[in-house]
Amino acid sequence: MATGVVVEDDVSHAFNEFKLQRGDFKLRYFVYSIKDKKSIVIEKQGARESTYDDFIAEMPENDCRYGIIDLEFESDDGRPTSKLVFISWNPDTASVRPKMLYSGSKEAIKAVLTGVGIHINATDHSELDLETSILPVVRKFA
Repeated sequence: MATGVVVEDDVSHAFNEFKLQRGDFKLRYFVYSIKDKKSIVIEKQGARESTYDDFIAEMPENDCRYGIIDLEFESDDGRPTSKLVFISWNPDTASVRPKMLYSGSKEAIKAVLTGVGIHINATDHSELDLETSILPVVRKFA
């Protein structure tokens, strides 16, 4: 479902620098929002010292967002590793219009975030729980 929402150019540039941890983009995460129902923009970014909990705290209770985080964890065999994880936050408590807009525009941002192999859709905070929901999925790719 195409919504006509486009991804701003700086989103692509910032992501490519973030992926390589270069320059001003030595960060932990980005949170993206749809501005004026027309374009996907960077809403917030987290410093490298930020945690997964900081990232989740940036997700509004009753509105949708996209996010990408460089998640550091220990693999099943005990190796420290990290993976880029894309999260589509579409809470059940959001109103119908934003939910439809974010759902229909997700492919546009995923196309720009090349190299991200882990995509997670979350509709409530239990689906964002690191230990019970996120790490089991992420460890499959470690």
